Amino acid sequence: MSDQGEAVVAAVAAVADRLEAERSYLTDLDSAIGDADHGGNMARGWAAAAEAVADMADPEPGDVVKTAGKTLLSEVGGASGPLYGGSLVFASPELADGLTAETAVAFAETYLEKVQDRGDARIGDKTMVDALVPAVHTFKKSVEVDEMTPVEGLSKAVAAAERGVDFTVPIRASKGRASYLGWRSVGHQDPGATSTLYIMEELLGVARERLDVTEPLPDDAESPTVPDGEVTED
Repeated sequence: MSDQGEAVVAAVAAVADRLEAERSYLTDLDSAIGDADHGGNMARGWAAAAEAVADMADPEPGDVVKTAGKTLLSEVGGASGPLYGGSLVFASPELADGLTAETAVAFAETYLEKVQDRGDARIGDKTMVDALVPAVHTFKKSVEVDEMTPVEGLSKAVAAAERGVDFTVPIRASKGRASYLGWRSVGHQDPGATSTLYIMEELLGVARERLDVTEPLPDDAESPTVPDGEVTED
C-alpha cells in the first residue's frame, strides 16, 4: 500500500470512529427534523467502508475513496447513501494521479458538484450543502489564491464548515424531510451539515498526523457564501 493510500485508509477509519462516537447526537438532531436515522445510517455505513478499505491490497487514494463510496451506497439507506457515497464514487477519478494540492481541490469541487446535483440543494436550504459549499470554496481559495498548503487550506475549510453548521440553525428547511415541518424546522441544527463537519475534522486530523504538522494552523475563515446578519425567507 502506498503511503498516500495508507493515509486515506486511515482517514476512512478515523471518520468511522468519529461517526460512531457521535451516533447518538446525530440521531437526536435528526429526531427533531428528520427520520431519526442519520446517526445510525452514517455510523453503520462508514464502519462498513472502513472494513472494506482495510482489506484492500496495495490501493491508491482514488481506489480507496471509490471503494468507500461504493460501500456507503450499498450500506446507507435513504438519501444519504447517494449523497455521501455516490458523490465519493463520482469524484474519486480526480485522485487518479495521487494526492496533490491540485487533485485535492479538483476532488473537493467535483464532490460538491455531485452532492448539489443529486440533492438539488443550494445554500440556505438547511442541508449538508450549507457546510460543504463554504468549506470547498474556502479550501480552493486558500490553496489557489492564498498559496497555502493543503493542510492549512483544510483547516480554514473546517472553520468555514463550522460557520455553515451554525448557519443552519436559524433558517427554515427547504429540502428533505425537514422541509415538511415548515417554520417548525427553525431553531434546529441540520444533521447532514453536522456529519459533514465531523468528516472534515477527521480528515484534517489525519492529515496533520501523517504530515507531522505540529505548528498552529489557521482556524478562521470568511466566506461570502454564508450570509452574516439578517436572514430573509422567500
